[in-house]
Amino acid sequence: MKRVVVVGGGISGLCSAYYLVKEGHQVTVLDRTDMSTGASFINAGYITPSHFIPLAAPGIITQGIKWMFNSSSPFYIKPRWDMEFFKWAYLFKKAATTSKVNKAIPVIKELNLKSRELYEQMVADLDFAFHYERKGVLMAYSTAKSEHEEHEVAEKAIKLGLDAVLLSKTKLYKIQPVLSDKVLGAVHYKCDAHMTPRQFMEGMKTWLKSKGVIFECNQTVEHFLTNGNGINAVKTQDAVYEADEFVLASGSWTSHLAKSLQLNIPIQGGKGYSMDVHRPTGITLPTILVDAKAAITPMEGFTRFAGTMEFSGNNTMVRKERVEALAHAVKEHYREVEINESEKQNTTSGLRPVSPDGLPFIGRTSKYSNLTIAAGHAMMGWSLGPITGKLIAEQIDNKPTSVNLVPISPDRY
Repeated sequence: MKRVVVVGGGISGLCSAYYLVKEGHQVTVLDRTDMSTGASFINAGYITPSHFIPLAAPGIITQGIKWMFNSSSPFYIKPRWDMEFFKWAYLFKKAATTSKVNKAIPVIKELNLKSRELYEQMVADLDFAFHYERKGVLMAYSTAKSEHEEHEVAEKAIKLGLDAVLLSKTKLYKIQPVLSDKVLGAVHYKCDAHMTPRQFMEGMKTWLKSKGVIFECNQTVEHFLTNGNGINAVKTQDAVYEADEFVLASGSWTSHLAKSLQLNIPIQGGKGYSMDVHRPTGITLPTILVDAKAAITPMEGFTRFAGTMEFSGNNTMVRKERVEALAHAVKEHYREVEINESEKQNTTSGLRPVSPDGLPFIGRTSKYSNLTIAAGHAMMGWSLGPITGKLIAEQIDNKPTSVNLVPISPDRY
């Protein structure tokens, strides 16, 4: 048995704690918040083998520059002087090539498929109920350009063995009649699933506590106490936590904490917005509105409208113009579904930890013998939670890993 401190109580941190406690380790989870907010709670809840193309794909830089000065655009980069962001953007641009994307595709696909399998194992194994449905995700497009692009991606998906079906406008409306005439068609990725994140997060926290996991909330890490190639403890504003092993699963703050250990883990926070509607909407299938960069999910008892990508630093400030843009996209793409003022005012935001190459950082570092990293999952954080946790536990137990860790090594930069 090892004493393990997990820094970060999001989905990656909780899944790491889950697989570690199953192996008999003594686990403490530290988090800078009260563990009731953040990207792990407000995301769209997708498990997406369909998302095998990394964010750093050819064309995304050009699109980002076009939208840079429009703060209501689906992909917004706030103009600012920030050397860390400039360095990250340079690495992002270097990664956005066809050859690098093609190398990343099989890695992302394997991680997502294994993680979906692990979620389904959790459904069978855990003694608390949580929402999990495998009815797929619709990629709905409203322009001829997006239709062409989505059909190309679907062809790749089918070649990779994923269950994807092209739907004409007529066929789409038969299964989701609440969509408006603006939508031209969709690709139905039947391989995908969805959940209600908060329900799972709260259930998992309770389950972990029952297994002896200690949660220390509102603890901000000040520094690590090191000795050569090992870490002895982590110091917060209130206490010092000693352990045999440390897991850094701090989302968008991982880069800053890693820097204090002289590690280069380039991550930028990509802000997403989330609005919940607790009244009937008629929406029955998870749907991504491709052109609006919005994700709509029928969850347990409500419908979630989430999305957009905003690079403006590590803050969770909600921009009114972006809320209005998301609400407008919903009104345009659905019949008789309109987000009211009260729902807009309750909009929340969270930071997705985005790596430059679209691949997460998972595994040990060469600099420290007892540190593993679990961060940088971008929009796939929820989807990759279980496989991340399992890989962390395998590394700490010195077992063969479920996937090859070289492409996702924390040392790759």
